[in-house]
Amino acid sequence: MGIDHHGRTHRLDWEDVTLREWDCTVLWSDPGDPEAGIVLDRSAFYPGGGGQPPDHGVLIWQGVQTSIIGTRKGDDLYLLPAPGDPVPPAGTTVTGALDDQRRSSLMRTHSGLHVLCGTVFRDFGALVTGNNMEPGEARMDFNLPEVPPGFKQALEDAVNAEIAADRKIVVRTLPKEEAEAIPDLVRTQFKAPPDMPEVRVVDIVGLDAQADGGTHVASTGQIGRISVVKVENKGRQNRRVRIRLEP
Repeated sequence: MGIDHHGRTHRLDWEDVTLREWDCTVLWSDPGDPEAGIVLDRSAFYPGGGGQPPDHGVLIWQGVQTSIIGTRKGDDLYLLPAPGDPVPPAGTTVTGALDDQRRSSLMRTHSGLHVLCGTVFRDFGALVTGNNMEPGEARMDFNLPEVPPGFKQALEDAVNAEIAADRKIVVRTLPKEEAEAIPDLVRTQFKAPPDMPEVRVVDIVGLDAQADGGTHVASTGQIGRISVVKVENKGRQNRRVRIRLEP
């Protein structure tokens, strides 16, 4: 099974990040236990991971609408319905639809974090020690013991210069051996390269290439301007950088 599947579910979110609506079939569910989740044969719901939270949206079937508020990973991708919403039984043909505003904001935010990471690595050689994001805002921690005067504004200016350069963002799936030949593919301090036969690589051309499973915009210009909201001291070796997308 290739990297485009998780269990029985074909990963449309990796195939086309612009897809917001699609038809599919329920492979498994338990209407008597909604919290068990819903397994689709095809899904564009990003299930969460790498600091990016899962997509939200709806399943529409037989005149009924079921809100999807999260995903549980296991042998399959189990979509989690909102409490009290009906669950389509196995075999039902449904239409899936994403919350476009949430997905689009998370794509911009995640790509913005990669620009931040690439800029800090280029200028300071610092690796990432942690990260988290919500739509429109995020934080990234770096093993950066010291920062120069004016660091916050200088970093904001450098990040926005890379955004304004409108660099292409290219997503490729490479054999593990080929991916491992890319220098500094994993920018996190405590994480080993993915132990998979294929590695998904997100490349901001000319700035940053990382192993990554998230959803991204097509070029840095689509991110929009970013504000570096705060730089915090999180220990002797760590600095936390908080960013926010500007409207």
